[in-house]
Amino acid sequence: MSEIRKKTIEGLNVGDTFTVTRTLSEQDTLAFADITRDYNPIHFDNRFAGIKNLNGRICHGLLVASLLTEIGGQIGWLAAGMDFRYKSPVYFGDTITCTLTITEIDHKNRAQAEAEYKNQDGITVLEAKLTGILPGEAERQVLSAIVAEGDPTNKIC
Repeated sequence: MSEIRKKTIEGLNVGDTFTVTRTLSEQDTLAFADITRDYNPIHFDNRFAGIKNLNGRICHGLLVASLLTEIGGQIGWLAAGMDFRYKSPVYFGDTITCTLTITEIDHKNRAQAEAEYKNQDGITVLEAKLTGILPGEAERQVLSAIVAEGDPTNKIC
């Protein structure tokens, strides 16, 4: 069982922090482009990236932002809103660490969180604010049952 899922079953609190790290490759960008149909030349052509004063082709911003969905998926977070602020480009081969911190939870399990993304050099590349709904007691019980069954659809175990 993932540590994030384990903490969710136990119960989430304001201040809980979760971190995921991933190295983004050119292949990730190609797959993302095929899924989204975003074929902006900034991701595929060094000449175009150079005109934008970049050091090379860059990963899609939403591909980078999607790192937080690993955390949300392990929690069972039902997203309501996401606000991204891109700070620096992410190049193929960059290792990005996304840290999500729950900042508010109300009596209906509506939550707010902040996420910070840093590259391997410690440079903040992206910041995000999130809103959504956390699993309540009934959802946590089902999640516990899913885990007891071996969590068959979760490839992060």
